[in-house]
Amino acid sequence: MAVTAGDPAPSFSVPGTLGGERRTYTLEEFAGRPVVLVFYPGDNTPICTEQLNSYTDDIDQFLALGAQLLAISPEDLDSHEGFADHQGGFAFPLLADTDKSLARSYGVLGPVGFYRRCVFVIDGGGRLTYVHRGYAGSTFRTTGELVEAIHAARSAALG
Repeated sequence: MAVTAGDPAPSFSVPGTLGGERRTYTLEEFAGRPVVLVFYPGDNTPICTEQLNSYTDDIDQFLALGAQLLAISPEDLDSHEGFADHQGGFAFPLLADTDKSLARSYGVLGPVGFYRRCVFVIDGGGRLTYVHRGYAGSTFRTTGELVEAIHAARSAALG
């Protein structure tokens, strides 16, 4: 059963890269602040490239809210680093979900096992506050929409 808004966010420990530095990323390390999980189908594909460059261009809007972006796809770290290098770098880590276990735990795999373009916002308490699952041919969520979702997550956390 796929997770929905209001559910606890599934925990993870996944390898990632940022600026050529490789390490393991966990959900728990970002406790107390909003996290935006951006699941994207593939490195060096037109819409994914536009999406991640858009979020990099707008990173100050996310940082102003204390939010951490994490972009996740099934490619490995070598692919992610080549993609980031080719684009001049991204402002957030690219995580490698090569066995698709993270995608399965969030319910983002399509009918034939491919990644769908999905975004989740997790509040500082580890609860999903925004869930968007894409479908074939859909576009990505804009920064404005995600910033609104982060505001809502912060408001809910303040209670």
